[in-house]
Amino acid sequence: MTEKTTEVGTAEKRRTDENVIYVGHKPPMSYVLAVVTQFNASGSDEVILKARGRAISTAVDAAEITRNRFVTDAKIKDIKIGTESITNEEGRTSNVSSMEIILTKKG
Repeated sequence: MTEKTTEVGTAEKRRTDENVIYVGHKPPMSYVLAVVTQFNASGSDEVILKARGRAISTAVDAAEITRNRFVTDAKIKDIKIGTESITNEEGRTSNVSSMEIILTKKG
C-alpha cells in the first residue's frame, strides 16, 4: 500500500519518531505499557499516539487508561484528526480517518 498524506507538513513533521507510538491491532494495554515506558525510561515529557481507521478507538482507550490509572499527572496537550488517502495495489483509492493524541507530563 502506498500512502499519501493530505496535510502539508511543516516543522512539526520534522520531529523524530522516538516519542511516537503507532497504534494497530494489539490490545490497548500493550500501548499503555509503551506510553508509560516512554515517559519513565526515556524521560520524554511528550508522547504521541498515532492511529488510523479502526485503531483510533484503541488509541483513545490507551490514552485514557494511561491518564487515569498509570500516569495520573499526564495531560492531553492536543488531538489532531484528519483523513489520509490510501492507494492499494490495484490502484483503488480510499479515504481513511487518522488521529494523533499528544500526551504531556510535566515533571
